[in-house]
Amino acid sequence: MQRNGIPYILGFCVAICLACAVVVSTSAVGLKEQQELNKELDRKSKVLAVAGLITEGQATPEEIQDQFAKRIKPIVVNLESGLINEELTKTAATFDQQKEAKDPELGKNAPKNPAGIKRIPSNATVYLVSSNEMDGEGNGFELEQYIFPVEGKGLWSTLYGFFAVAPDFNEVKGLTFYAHLETPGLGGEVDNPDWKALWIGRRVFGPDGSTLADWDGVKLSVIKGKAGSAADDPYQVDGLSGATITSKGVTYLIDFWMGQNGFGNYIKNTLDEAAS
Repeated sequence: MQRNGIPYILGFCVAICLACAVVVSTSAVGLKEQQELNKELDRKSKVLAVAGLITEGQATPEEIQDQFAKRIKPIVVNLESGLINEELTKTAATFDQQKEAKDPELGKNAPKNPAGIKRIPSNATVYLVSSNEMDGEGNGFELEQYIFPVEGKGLWSTLYGFFAVAPDFNEVKGLTFYAHLETPGLGGEVDNPDWKALWIGRRVFGPDGSTLADWDGVKLSVIKGKAGSAADDPYQVDGLSGATITSKGVTYLIDFWMGQNGFGNYIKNTLDEAAS
């Protein structure tokens, strides 16, 4: 076969493509476990960061694992009943609520909503933050914060993150995102530490001392332009300059997940139990 002939060239190209495909496939399969571990580690670091327990990018993998084990207690709750799912909580560390949402038997279609959420799981994870270090059995736990996984549509992508609140579910302790594809410098400013700091101390539902006995929905929102301080303007956060759609998306996702289609029933049950 002539090396400058078409059959040879085509055969050579096919052989190279097959060889590359084998190498890429082998690498993908071989690295899958490590990739999953890296994703898990990144999410744990985000949970710790939004709780104020570490500074993002400044903790080693060992420190992240140690702090998570000592200060974070994940539970799984049923969104419809608002009750803790004791069985799933036993394996809360490996529970995947996004996978459950996609499962036709475990998830369900979400009602039409501005957050752009199509499917919701029957059960979802809640992270309880302890003010004290726990031992391996969870002894020594003292509730300091709740952290809720949140997600919703921005301009170009779905934003996935964590929203932290005080035990009254009203005072905001933090907001962070671990995955999105928003425009750097615009919608991507959801990652800006200065903007995230503006959320701390804001209010989700109502005035100090109020409860959700009479449900009136989430009041917290991202506005266009500048908001006042947390003390003077507790229900509004500065908008992202040049990123109106992303700003609205953040408002909508907080409203959805802290409302009755998200963790609202769990929040109400917990407040009712505390009041009784």
